[in-house]
Amino acid sequence: MKFLITEVIFEQYPETQIGVIVARGLNNSGESAELTALLRAEEEAVRTNLAGITVSQHPHVAPWREAYRQFGAKPKKYPSSIENLLKRVQKGAELRPINPLVDLYNVVSLRHLLPVGGEDLAQIQGDLRLTIAGEDEPAAVMLGEKDARPPYVNEVIYTDDLGAICRRWNWKEADRTKLTAETTDAILVLEILPPVERATLDGAMADLASLIQQFCGEAVQLQSAVLNTESRSLEF
Repeated sequence: MKFLITEVIFEQYPETQIGVIVARGLNNSGESAELTALLRAEEEAVRTNLAGITVSQHPHVAPWREAYRQFGAKPKKYPSSIENLLKRVQKGAELRPINPLVDLYNVVSLRHLLPVGGEDLAQIQGDLRLTIAGEDEPAAVMLGEKDARPPYVNEVIYTDDLGAICRRWNWKEADRTKLTAETTDAILVLEILPPVERATLDGAMADLASLIQQFCGEAVQLQSAVLNTESRSLEF
């Protein structure tokens, strides 16, 4: 299996960098008071550090708004995952614990102010690709939706052989590949656009890898890489 970024992404978004962590042998079940406490601490840090700041203008958020506009999505209607997360927390919302991996990537997303997501490898068919949607994309059911809908032409999507896994780059993921308590093998992605620098991505990846080992079992095996114009695919 491969994860790859297609040439068309770099033609339109040449400075895209995606951190990838493949985790195998996970224990993703159960609840942890310690992990919930981590979530609450990062939420409070966001409220403190972003007090009085317009989230949409933050340098970690504004580039996603521009990218969304470039592929025809109105960012006010379809906020990026990091904008949506930060606005919810800034307004006082507490994130509901879901399962260890989801909670961990939310912790890292809040701590480093980056889009972070993950998918169940067992539910992915063929290679995983970050690409631009064409005219004949299969319909897919997104989380929280009842009906299957195809991506719009030219929107950025993660996809496999069965269809979209995440639409509008990082706006919303498919129900089919979501992380659950039964997930044992997963792929997690962390995304940056300039002006966010590679060092920030590296730090977030190291943080997430350490947390996975701490909360998802001692037997977890990790493989990681950063994909960009110089290295466009990862085989695992």
